[in-house]
Amino acid sequence: MSDIPAGLETLDFSFSGGQPAGAFAPVLVGVVGSGNLEVLLEAAAGNDCAVRIETSARGFLPIWQAVMTDFHARHRLAGVRIAINDMGATPAVVSLRLDQAVAELHGGQA
Repeated sequence: MSDIPAGLETLDFSFSGGQPAGAFAPVLVGVVGSGNLEVLLEAAAGNDCAVRIETSARGFLPIWQAVMTDFHARHRLAGVRIAINDMGATPAVVSLRLDQAVAELHGGQA
């Protein structure tokens, strides 16, 4: 038996010191399905980038932290709330979907 309980795990991250994204319509990319995930970007008050992850792959906090830290280092968003609904995507797929969402946010140019 595993010591990791069944069900979804919720992870929250917050990053500061980014470039304000300004007002924008919500951006949704990806699909929730086996080995994939969906990413929703929404404008938010403040100067932080808040991230909430709901994942079926429990026990991977260090990997999520590394992926999200890398994402923030590349894109430096502020005034943005990101929701990720994950069904076991690999770190490469997570990064791809996040970059895809940022590209949509900027009209197709990340």
